[in-house]
Amino acid sequence: MIITRFAPSPTGDPHIGNIRTTLFTYLFAKKNNGKFLLRIEDTDRERHNEGSIGVIKEALEWLNLIPENLAEPMIQSTRLEIYKKAALKLVEQGDAYICTCTKDELDQMRKDQIAKGLPPKYSGKCRNSQLMIRNSKIPEGAVIRMKIPENEKVSFDDIVRGHVEFDTSTIDDQVILKSDGYPTYHLAHVIDDNEMQITHVIRAEEWLPSTPKHILLNKMLGFKAPEYAHVPVILSPTKGKLSKRDGAVGILEYKKLGYLPEAIINFMALLGWNPKTEEEYFTLAELEQRFDLTQVNKAPAVFDIEKLNHFGEHYLKLRIQESGIRNQDQIRMLEPWDVKELSNSEIELLGRGGFATFKEMAEYILKLRQIPDYPAEMLVFKKSTIEDSKMGLSKVVEKLLTVEDWTESELQINLSSIVADSSLSNGDVFWPVRVALSGEEKSPSPIELLLALGKDESIARINRALELL
Repeated sequence: MIITRFAPSPTGDPHIGNIRTTLFTYLFAKKNNGKFLLRIEDTDRERHNEGSIGVIKEALEWLNLIPENLAEPMIQSTRLEIYKKAALKLVEQGDAYICTCTKDELDQMRKDQIAKGLPPKYSGKCRNSQLMIRNSKIPEGAVIRMKIPENEKVSFDDIVRGHVEFDTSTIDDQVILKSDGYPTYHLAHVIDDNEMQITHVIRAEEWLPSTPKHILLNKMLGFKAPEYAHVPVILSPTKGKLSKRDGAVGILEYKKLGYLPEAIINFMALLGWNPKTEEEYFTLAELEQRFDLTQVNKAPAVFDIEKLNHFGEHYLKLRIQESGIRNQDQIRMLEPWDVKELSNSEIELLGRGGFATFKEMAEYILKLRQIPDYPAEMLVFKKSTIEDSKMGLSKVVEKLLTVEDWTESELQINLSSIVADSSLSNGDVFWPVRVALSGEEKSPSPIELLLALGKDESIARINRALELL
């Protein structure tokens, strides 16, 4: 059986890059009727953030990427004796050694190597140390390093990147147990993957250079190494490092902004995965059937907030069409932005779409409810004049005062008749009405705005526009 895992460090809200890799990990397991598990890698105590485990679980539940052990994930900090025992075993076998080099000595080593044009790595000063471990105690301040075999080749077949080979002469003698008794990622995750029976490790390509160390550790410990798949990084729109400025915030920030999880899932799936068709819309259930790890690109993916908003609009409009904005769950989604009541006309306006998030919906309704502020010249269409715009607005007010059935068809007939029965153009009538009602050059149609604002408010805003002119 295929078993995969998501193994985050509890450092806060998971980054979208971590979650994209997690999505691939989840989909690969589901596609193959396997298991998807959770492990918390909290051995880096300096970066540990209290409360992060709850945040990680919330993110997974929101996206519906549910590990089978969500309630009780493996937590590394509860397993320190297991890692220590393994490290001591490696020392006894001659596959690891005690290193007593100080931080100053290590810094000097690296400076000397850089000065000579060499890649900085541990010099091997303590590699042949005769220091022994007595009563399972490591000398104070010392660490344990794995002993990389000399002049060997380590190769493996990566599911995404194909055949990969490393020369051990380029690999550092990695620290596997720190002086504080905590293991490094390298040792801990190898032991945990074996215990959890992980068959496939899917992770970011930044871990590719470390993979030979992990293959060697598996061999030293007598484990069968899992298969590896290193997925491409996500770049900014300018092909640089992804940052918050590009929109790449913690995943729960998107929840706070009012994106639907369906939009996030669809967007992330296409950050590196190529379905080999022209399709772009995929539900999570569809992805569970369609995803193929061999169709993940080697090249970096590019994060595009406009593309995310494209999916946001699609799924939000779909949600409203299917369940309606009247649905109490949908209305509650607007409450964080102080929208608690919606008129029928506002509901109709929101149903037209064009919003990427619930936040955009709420902000639009709040703005619509405020008297718009705009310069008088905006009321005049580029092919119109002040006189014709005033005439158009005056005639609109006259017509609207007589309209009793405030419906889309009646409003359309009345405004269209002004153009048909006079020398005025659409730009003399519909343009200034749109601006008068919304304060914007680009907005829903004048008819939609009239419906949303109602008769009294609409006439009041048009009269205000006439005063401005």
